[in-house]
Amino acid sequence: MASRTKKSPPPVSEEALVLIAGWFRTLGEPSRLRILRALEESEKNISELVEATGLTQANVSRHVQSLVDAGMVGRRREGLTVICYIADPSITDLCDNVCNNLLKRLSQQVQKLGGS
Repeated sequence: MASRTKKSPPPVSEEALVLIAGWFRTLGEPSRLRILRALEESEKNISELVEATGLTQANVSRHVQSLVDAGMVGRRREGLTVICYIADPSITDLCDNVCNNLLKRLSQQVQKLGGS
C-alpha cells in the first residue's frame, strides 16, 4: 500500500497568524454563529436577524459589524433598509465542517458510553 505524504503548509508570518487568530476569535461568539446560520438561509435585514436569532437589535447590529469587519458578512442599502448577506461563502463550508466533526465526535462518545 502506498503511503500518502502530506505536503507541508506554506510558511505563515507572525503578522498573518495574528490576523488568522482574530478571524477565528470572531467565530468564537455564539451570537455571531447564530447570525451566520440565519444568513445561510437567505439575505436578511437587521429586523429579520433579530427575529431569527432572538437577540436584541443592538446586539445584532454590534455582531453584524464584527462579522463585516472580518469580511464574513456584507451589507448593502435598499432604501432605508440594510440588507446583510454572507460575503465569504467559505465561512459556510467551515461552519458545516466543524458542526459535522463535532456531531461525529459526540456520536462516538455516545457509542462508547453505551458499549461500556
